[in-house]
Amino acid sequence: MARLTRRALTGGLMAGSALAAAGCGEISRPLFSSDTHSSDYPTVEAVRMMGRLLEERSGGRLSIRIYSGGQLGSERDTLELTVFGGLDLNRVNLAPLNAFAPETVILSLPFVFQSEAHMRAALDGAPGQAVLDALEPHGLIGLCFYDSGARSFYNTRRPIRTPGDMRGLKIRVQNSDLYVSMVEALGANATPMDLSEVYQGLMQGVIDGAENNWPSYELTRHFETAPFYSLTGHVMAPEVLVMSAHRWRQLSADDRALVQACARESVPFMRQLWDARVAAARERITAAGVEVNAVDDVGAFADLMRPVWERFVRTPAQQRLLDDIRNMAGGADA
Repeated sequence: MARLTRRALTGGLMAGSALAAAGCGEISRPLFSSDTHSSDYPTVEAVRMMGRLLEERSGGRLSIRIYSGGQLGSERDTLELTVFGGLDLNRVNLAPLNAFAPETVILSLPFVFQSEAHMRAALDGAPGQAVLDALEPHGLIGLCFYDSGARSFYNTRRPIRTPGDMRGLKIRVQNSDLYVSMVEALGANATPMDLSEVYQGLMQGVIDGAENNWPSYELTRHFETAPFYSLTGHVMAPEVLVMSAHRWRQLSADDRALVQACARESVPFMRQLWDARVAAARERITAAGVEVNAVDDVGAFADLMRPVWERFVRTPAQQRLLDDIRNMAGGADA
């Protein structure tokens, strides 16, 4: 894969955008896409599949060139490039979007989804579309959501069966006010820390535990030092594929529809890969002797999240979105 610097990317794409704006027609080049995940990760594979569909259905006019593994920088860096038109497509998690699109916060709330089926139904339905639509005023076109799994707590000391078992534990969290508030509401001590520092932190006793999904727990090898994995499933926040609104406006109406259709067709493919990855990670972790346990009452954990919801649900639009998601729970699980 050719090397591409952020400066070259920005300069080249902005120059092409200026030509298009001057009436020279659409730019004849691939859509450049960024992802911090590795080349074989389900989100990268899904965008790759989307690119194949685009190329086939456009007769070769549209295609995607993917720069995976963080080649173009962090998600926050590449998101800025995308907003300003220096990058066409970007797969990001919700955290960088929270600051300017409050609707995205709702999908990250603890225990907002009662199950994987509920989460997927909400994202595929009106609530998900409302969140995608909320990105457009900020220079982004939301194309689709990709799964990021259910996050659960793991630690070095004991199984977590009730909220009381979390009392006093030092739990690593992302650098997020929402995650800090969630862990503190459960009686533990939240410790923001970069993911790359967690393994050593567990080894040295700087932290007692952390929280993540099955594949991440296995990939980071945190199970080697924190062998108690408790199935709280407290957060099921998805990831999102966005397109630069600047590039979007250069496409014809037919090509916009084609991009949207191909993106959405990539979702079930991504979910199939994700489910297989989760199953494989769970099997390897269980075989390694990790003690995996269900919690006694998920509702007891969820009940402690009311103050967290009250703190982060601040607008009528957020409240409507939250209500819509909660109203879908029964039907999704039926």
